[in-house]
Amino acid sequence: MKPNIIISESARPIWQIPIAALFFTIATVILILGLYNLTFTEKGLIVFLYELKSSILFIAPGIGFTLTKSIHIDITNSRFRPTFNVGPLKFGSWQTIKNYEYVSVFHQPTINGDYVFEVNLWYDQNKHFELYEENDYKEAFLIGYELSEQLHIDLLDATVPNNFQWVNKDEWKSKIASETIE
Repeated sequence: MKPNIIISESARPIWQIPIAALFFTIATVILILGLYNLTFTEKGLIVFLYELKSSILFIAPGIGFTLTKSIHIDITNSRFRPTFNVGPLKFGSWQTIKNYEYVSVFHQPTINGDYVFEVNLWYDQNKHFELYEENDYKEAFLIGYELSEQLHIDLLDATVPNNFQWVNKDEWKSKIASETIE
């Protein structure tokens, strides 16, 4: 059994890095020029606040081009930490899970009419935590299966509305071994 599990969104496409760098560079230049021209008068502070606002407006899309989400699960200490990563910076705090119940995989409709598959970890009787979203059924199920195996808990297939079924994990083991997952 692995003591720690990390579930992470895939890395951003390489073409987004220069775009994010451009936005961060523009924001930094605006902020530096604002600080350089800062005068401690009422008009000077108002001008600086407008430049600060402009800088923030360039930082926002830069963050959008670099933001990824990951979940760290510490099985040994029964805790998890959702993190938001912006480049090398990680934001998130550890939360304790007392009783793992089961992992569920279900589909959630999106605004445009498509579906996204979500993997949730249910704990403490009725609490759950969204671990992962994926457009591909197979990928979402493999993540849910692997997590349920590591935690030694059941896996619920909730992809068909009003027809939830507990997954026979022995059957899935043989499907994975023979690579016949549909």
